[in-house]
Amino acid sequence: MATASWNGVTIAESGEYEVVEGNVYFPRSALREQYFAPSATTTVCGWKGTASYFDVVVDGQTNQGAAWYYADPKPAAANIRGHVAFWRGVTVTR
Repeated sequence: MATASWNGVTIAESGEYEVVEGNVYFPRSALREQYFAPSATTTVCGWKGTASYFDVVVDGQTNQGAAWYYADPKPAAANIRGHVAFWRGVTVTR
């Protein structure tokens, strides 16, 4: 079981996940949606494609761009389509 938490609150949890470059990618269905807000931020990875971001919001505090996903990953990263990973102080355990 993998979990992601921030500010003492579990924001994602799943027994199924993908690990890419040391990052745990949770299925989108594992997210507790009430803690996520869309972000306009995007970045580009040469082999995965364009990443989009979510802000994580817990108890009125916002962690900007703390979650990312590849809506349309390149073929080499097809296994993370529909998955979300975390950084910026989000604790992930598995």
